Amino acid sequence: MEIVQKQDNLTMMQVLDEIVLDVSWGRLSKDYFGKSASWIYNKLHGRDGNGGHGEFSEKEKEILRGALVDISEKIRHNANKI
Repeated sequence: MEIVQKQDNLTMMQVLDEIVLDVSWGRLSKDYFGKSASWIYNKLHGRDGNGGHGEFSEKEKEILRGALVDISEKIRHNANKI
């Protein structure tokens, strides 16, 4: 198992680099945050939407973590049907 080290200077997009092309971020944003696709893309890139700095809050990180786990469980469930 690979050990993941968190670095404070990385954007969430960089942290999630291995899966960034595999996830429908707009759908995740709508389904789990009730927000637009542009909102999550700004957050992933560390922007607030007005050109300023805007990281995920701790609560938003918790929601994102849960969303990714939920999606991974759905993928595993459907893979097991094959």
